[in-house]
Amino acid sequence: MTRSELIEQLSSSHPQLTLKDIELAVSTIIDGIGHVLARGGRAEIRGFGSFNLNHRPLRKARNPKTGEAVIVPAKYVPHFKAGKELRERVNID
Repeated sequence: MTRSELIEQLSSSHPQLTLKDIELAVSTIIDGIGHVLARGGRAEIRGFGSFNLNHRPLRKARNPKTGEAVIVPAKYVPHFKAGKELRERVNID
């Protein structure tokens, strides 16, 4: 599901809200999570999951085209861990 599909689904299920209000709410939530992660924090939405950063240390790799060894610098990557409620909802038979 894309951001625009989410906004469209929310607008059809909540007709009392304007499209602009829904767009603002979705953008605010996504931007808020991004800002927290950019500061090195952790964002949690109860029943859904948590977002945090995983550290990937410096490592050696190979350029597949030339075979030359290259150094990949250390970096942080976003990580999502699904909450218990979401895992249970997904695994309903």
